[in-house]
Amino acid sequence: MTPLFMGLGMQEILIIFIIILLLFGGKKIPELMKGAGKGVKAFKDGMKGIEDDLNVNSDDEKKE
Repeated sequence: MTPLFMGLGMQEILIIFIIILLLFGGKKIPELMKGAGKGVKAFKDGMKGIEDDLNVNSDDEKKE
């Protein structure tokens, strides 16, 4: 059986999930996931903005 993520098998991931569930409780986990999703979206938007800026700058240099 191959490891799923960084050498962690299914049993280890399940144990980690149970520990997180016990620490934060069932009601907090959706809030945490929502916050994490917003963070990822903000990061992707920031990266897209940087790529757009770089593309605009390279287009300006080509025109000159």
